[in-house]
Amino acid sequence: MNAAARALLAHAVDPDASDTVLFARLIGARVESRDLPLLGLNADALSALEARHFPGAQVGRPSVTMLWPAHTPFVRDLRGLLMWHDRAATRHRQDALCLATIICAASLRPDHLWRDLGLSSRDDVTDMLVRHYPQLVARNVTNMRWKKFLAMEVARARGVPPMPAPGCPGCEDFGVCY
Repeated sequence: MNAAARALLAHAVDPDASDTVLFARLIGARVESRDLPLLGLNADALSALEARHFPGAQVGRPSVTMLWPAHTPFVRDLRGLLMWHDRAATRHRQDALCLATIICAASLRPDHLWRDLGLSSRDDVTDMLVRHYPQLVARNVTNMRWKKFLAMEVARARGVPPMPAPGCPGCEDFGVCY
């Protein structure tokens, strides 16, 4: 865990809560790399998330409100898919929306999902997805890479042929996946 994530946890309402630790890691990674807008959250959503989990922390504010105008349909559909499957959404709807948005924004980036999220490994993504979207994860019976799997699930929900996530073509392993 990086220094920015540890600083957030120092302000946490419940520093042992799984989602609080997850949000500290996701936000901390973007703070550390000085690219907070890549979370995909607007200033209001980030402020509210910070207030719920890390009151008193000084995260900063993203300077852009929309990262994906060319990919709005994909982001809308992926966020909808994630929200549909999020078992915690009824209890923590705003946290669920933030997490879905962060995953969507990372899916637009040209690397493996775990790197785009600023996590340590694919296992971190698996743990996050299993905790929030167990029924969706259960469909990944071939152990497909997560970004590819999520894009294929969006295509399946749309009733169209499988396609890569918008960030996939820039990945070093694009040829391996597709």
